[in-house]
Amino acid sequence: MKVFKSIEELNSNLITCQKCPRLVKFRVEVGINNNRFKGEKFWSKPVPGFGDIEGEFLVLGLAPAPTGGNRTGRVFTGDKSAEFLMKNLFEAGFANQPFSIKIDDGLKLHNTYITAALKCVPPDNIPTKEELENCSVYLYNEIELMHNLKVVLTLGRIAFDSFKNYLNKKGFNTKDMKFQHGMHYDINGLRVYCSYHPSPRNVNTGVLNNEMFFNLLLEIREYIQKNKD
Repeated sequence: MKVFKSIEELNSNLITCQKCPRLVKFRVEVGINNNRFKGEKFWSKPVPGFGDIEGEFLVLGLAPAPTGGNRTGRVFTGDKSAEFLMKNLFEAGFANQPFSIKIDDGLKLHNTYITAALKCVPPDNIPTKEELENCSVYLYNEIELMHNLKVVLTLGRIAFDSFKNYLNKKGFNTKDMKFQHGMHYDINGLRVYCSYHPSPRNVNTGVLNNEMFFNLLLEIREYIQKNKD
């Protein structure tokens, strides 16, 4: 696996990536064919993570949203999932403001880094196994660059499985790790939490609500505070 020495080196490589023809085609088509944001220039490239790479808390999502990260150039920015996530991160003390609208909106994360398992928007939000494998070099390097990492919050089953794959490749036994909202697992000095993804579908149907998610963030905050070096 290629090793990047800094997040800057990683991101400069990431945004030029064209490993997955289906995703390269789709990420551009989304911007061209979208009527809601007609006339707006879409990012339409792989979307880097953002936040504090030296932080102790990693939030791991699935992929950029078609008119969210794929449009704005920042993951969890400019869509309904971003509204839900950032409101709760702010209230739990992990962000300086309760909104994530555009890349220059002043958002700063506290002790937290956010990224996605897949860096390009996939059709129907369903990546292929090969696409996730192609992207894993970026995700695994991001994790390795988080030298102070203590807690990982995986948003949805694909994010959870992607982090498990990272642990497997590091040689750790993850056979007892099952995805279930609110569950956590301690492995190799890390605590890994599971949450349903804050997608509009999950939020609108009540699969995930603010109270469920906020309480999970409070538990994470308390764990980090108790385990300060």
